[in-house]
Amino acid sequence: MMSPKPILERVAESTAEVALRTADTQGIGQLVDGALAPVFLIAGIGALLNVLTSRLARVVSRARDLEKQFASLNDDARQRALAELPLLDKRIALTHSAIYCCVASALAIALVVALLFVGAFVEIPLLGTLIAALFVLAMLLIVVGLVYFLRETRISIRSLRVRRELMEDSRSPALSAAAGPRLREAGARTLGPDTGASDRA
Repeated sequence: MMSPKPILERVAESTAEVALRTADTQGIGQLVDGALAPVFLIAGIGALLNVLTSRLARVVSRARDLEKQFASLNDDARQRALAELPLLDKRIALTHSAIYCCVASALAIALVVALLFVGAFVEIPLLGTLIAALFVLAMLLIVVGLVYFLRETRISIRSLRVRRELMEDSRSPALSAAAGPRLREAGARTLGPDTGASDRA
């Protein structure tokens, strides 16, 4: 059975070695410089999360408004609401997935920064491989999150296109008839009297 004294000596030697390495301020400065790139990447992910959370809040607010107004809508408006609610639900799910991927990516990058400092002072086998794998995983998570974000944006553009078509179809003939003389008068002013004379000729 191994006596506890050699173990304590090894722990003391390792602690002293780590203390000596951390006392090197120049090495610490170089390590901080090397960790700046992942830190800036975390800041970029934070900006992306801000965009995603704001879009999620707007979509959830729109879905709640439709649910509150559903009972007071007429038949046509109910049909449009029933067609829009599944799109809103899908947008919420896609935005949630994008947020999860971005948060997981930020956590992986934070682990990369922490392991960079640990690896500079403590010799751990295959630590470099673990750091590289975590960084690649963080990049893949960002890619997946952006793909979810792109899908959510496409759905929102498609729903806006449908609303625009509904607005164009719902224009009343009375408004079109009232706007007709004004449009003809504006066209006559634009063409001028010479065009009218040539038409009569």
